[in-house]
Amino acid sequence: MDILDKNERLTLLNPLFKDGWEMVDDRDAVMKTYHFNTFRQAFAWMTESALWAEKLDHHPEWANTYNEVSVILQTHSAGGLTMLDIKLATKMDAAHA
Repeated sequence: MDILDKNERLTLLNPLFKDGWEMVDDRDAVMKTYHFNTFRQAFAWMTESALWAEKLDHHPEWANTYNEVSVILQTHSAGGLTMLDIKLATKMDAAHA
């Protein structure tokens, strides 16, 4: 999987930034914290997201504290952001809608 080029970044990352994703300092990665009303909702979202991660064979760095889930996405094998990160971020946002 190739790292996103400059044009792909403009096209593909801007919609994610509008949905609350941010670049991670000192890494070619994106992050977002999702908020839920309850732990149960957070865990259900993580379960749905985990199924997408398995399907894409792309696994997030994430942490859950009660009703929040913090996520970092980066394709470690490529050393930066790829289409896999865009796809998983989009699936995660859709599951949170």
